Amino acid sequence: MAATLHDVANLAGVSFKTVSNVVNGHPHVRPSTRERVERAIAELGYKPNLSARSLRSGRTGAIALAVPELNLSYFAELASFVIAAAEQAGLVTLVEQTGGDRDRELALLKSPRLRMTDGLILSPLGMGQEDADALDVAFPLVLLGERTFDWPNDHVTMSNLNAAHAATEYLIASGRRRIAVIGENEDEVMGSARLRLRGYREALEAHGIPYDERLVARATLWHRADGARAMHDLLDRGADFDAVFGFNDTLALGAMRVLQEAGLRVPEDVAVLGFDDLDEAAYAIPSLTTVDPGREWIARTAVETLLERIGRKGKDLAPRTKLADFTIIERESAPKD
Repeated sequence: MAATLHDVANLAGVSFKTVSNVVNGHPHVRPSTRERVERAIAELGYKPNLSARSLRSGRTGAIALAVPELNLSYFAELASFVIAAAEQAGLVTLVEQTGGDRDRELALLKSPRLRMTDGLILSPLGMGQEDADALDVAFPLVLLGERTFDWPNDHVTMSNLNAAHAATEYLIASGRRRIAVIGENEDEVMGSARLRLRGYREALEAHGIPYDERLVARATLWHRADGARAMHDLLDRGADFDAVFGFNDTLALGAMRVLQEAGLRVPEDVAVLGFDDLDEAAYAIPSLTTVDPGREWIARTAVETLLERIGRKGKDLAPRTKLADFTIIERESAPKD
């Protein structure tokens, strides 16, 4: 006969309510208690009746995550962290890929598919301030990324401006003065590229280093091929630089490959620094110095924030903005000395 919640409670030595809280993903359960209940669930092979639970609670036990593209390592790793955090809360995650397209992001916010979920974590890329009223939705919603809207939504993000400032200062402190950047996008009004360029410029100004347009390489997309093309462009126009700050790790890795093909040594001739601390950054040759923007914290906090909103059905919760800390990870491509 199939195990019941009461069987799990008896084996774990806790109340029926505590087991229910663990199964339903309530965040306010002590880790030791949650672990004991999960061990009992595994030992008994308990399988929750999801249909009955949904009817009783009005919840589906699933959340949605929408990101621009999964072939960018940053979003793939972010999605993995979100899925893991949701699993710990007893939830499954449905992943949507928007392509960073405004129309697809707006359509998703109205999609009947969201009825199969209890809430949405959205990383918008195409939407702008003119779309802010589309965020007035009837379901729990948490925003990720750098798009800020004059609309009261929970927002979990990273410190793009300060992190880019610190990354540039790191290169300056290591003795570099001609610092090229890859990833500028003049079409972007709000978002990562604009904020990271601003942080870069402010760091130069703080150290009395003139801003030089000739050291700024455009990259509308942020893949390795775009970093490689941008570096070819810098070299072809004879730009004089002793460091490169890629606005993400994939740009930096693409650029580093072209530098090496051109016979330039990293870091002896040109230091290279990225942003995101992707897993592959530690295994590049040379390993990539980079900014860790707190991606795992962002994923975990986004899930926790969404669960709080789901559990209280939005009552008495003012919109919150939560900002991740960042760390510069020193590796071989840009040592301090």
